[in-house]
This record gives sequence, C-alpha cells and structure tokens, in this order.
Amino acid sequence: MTDPAIIVIVPGLDVAPYVPAALDSLRNQTRGDWRAILIDDGSADETGELFERAAARDERFRALRLPRTRGLGAARNAALDLVTTPFVGFLDADDEFTPSALERMIGTLERTRSDFVIGAYTRLRPQPDGSYLDGPIQPWVAAVTAPERHGVTLDEHPAATGSIVAWAKVSRARVWDELRFPEGRLYEDQVIAQRMLVSASAFDTIPDVVVRWRMRPDGSSITQRESELAVLHDCLDAMAEGLDVLAGHEEALRARIDLIRDMDVPRLRSIAESHPDPRYREALGAFEARLEDGRSR
Repeated sequence: MTDPAIIVIVPGLDVAPYVPAALDSLRNQTRGDWRAILIDDGSADETGELFERAAARDERFRALRLPRTRGLGAARNAALDLVTTPFVGFLDADDEFTPSALERMIGTLERTRSDFVIGAYTRLRPQPDGSYLDGPIQPWVAAVTAPERHGVTLDEHPAATGSIVAWAKVSRARVWDELRFPEGRLYEDQVIAQRMLVSASAFDTIPDVVVRWRMRPDGSSITQRESELAVLHDCLDAMAEGLDVLAGHEEALRARIDLIRDMDVPRLRSIAESHPDPRYREALGAFEARLEDGRSR
C-alpha cells in the first residue's frame, strides 16, 4: 500500500448509529493515501465493536479502546501520540467527510506549505422521517473560509477566529508537537483553535464544504445540552480562554468578541431567561461584562 500522507483521528462515544456513515465517508475519499485511528471513548453501546470490525476488514483503520470514558480531548490526545504521517486531520464519529475533503485539503497544503488549512462545513439536521437534511454554509463559516486564501496570518485574516472546531481542518503533524487538547472538559476545540491561529507562520482557507456536522435527534450533542449549568461553565470558560490566547492581536480579538456577542450570547440568554437556577444567569452576566470590557479597550 502507498505510504499514508495523513492520519485521521476519529473519536467516538456511544455513537453507533452514525459510525457506518462516518467510516464510509473515509472509504469514499477521492484521495486514498490515508489511515484512520478509531478511538472508542469507553462506549456503552456498539461503537467500539463497530470500530474493531472496520479495522479487521480494512487495514487502513486501526481501532483503540479506552477502558473508561475520558472525554473527547483525552481520546484525541491518545491518538495524537501515535501519529507518524506528515499530516493530521480529525473527524468525529457522528459526522461525515465530503468525498474530496482530504484531496482538497492535503493538496492545498502540499502546494502552499502552510501550517494548516481550514475548510467550510454544513449541518445535517434530523427530519421527522429519520432522514437528515444538509443545510447551507452559515455566514460565519463563509467569513472564515471564503474566498480561498493561501499563506495568510491571523493579523491578515482576523475573521479566522470564527473557526473553533478541530475537524474541517488538516494540519501538518509538526503543529501538534507541543499542542494537546484540554482534558476533562467540554468545548475542548475552542482554545486549541485559537492557539493554532496565533502560533501559525501561515495558514490557508478553502471555501469547499469538507465536513457535514450532524445534529443528533436525541439532543445528546454538547451544543444541544447548554441548559445544563456544568455545560454552560465549560462553554464560557472555553470562550474566555480563547480570548486570552488572542491577546496582542487586537483585530482578531475584536472579531472573536463580536462573533460571540452576535452568535453565542443571544442563544445562551434565551436559555437563561427561563432557567430555574439563578447561577446560570449570574455566570452568563459575568461573562457578558467581560466581553464589554474587552470590546471597549
């Protein structure tokens, strides 16, 4: 087999119904020089078994099972320790790559020699009949990824701070030499995304949709559990730490604050208005005060 150009890290926790589609989206890539590390994060359902069956049938897959649930950050970190390829990508086991995602992202980096590339994504929304409807590219995603850019820096493209996910990117493996996800918390992507932008010598953006992000019908996705106080705290902490990382990049910091005020705060306010625990409103209010302070500087 051809030496792989990329390892795709695929973590999963109790997502057995979606695993076949995620793995098929890898098998159907127009570029075949990939390998994937499938990490079961202590699932109670058949996620781990599905990973192991895939690995038994296709040597491009390697299955790992954590003995207990440690969280998405720890699962990704365990796989990062095993990377030996020039490039690294991520795909959550309930999402899907578009067919040319790896070809487009790796090909871009091979031409530009940038540190990483950011692609666009859409949302798969559940329908009453059990199917999923693919939505449009949202405006804040388009602001990050379009038009195509090669070899830019954060100060040249401050709107890139709106890209706060690990997936929808491919990076050179060296980016991860001293970079790992926070463990034991949710929204672990956000601070890592900002650190990648701040430390990059150059990065690329492409307007192509590379990932379809699935919204689960049972409401178990993290973004669907934001009425939980603990989830709110992790959300606010992640956004605050991301803002700290951007200190010294004033335009990027303002761009990120403005997006949080436009996209995140209204959503959380709507929950807070009827939330039975006053601590929810207090935490959100304190965070909003911080945003106002940062915006006025």
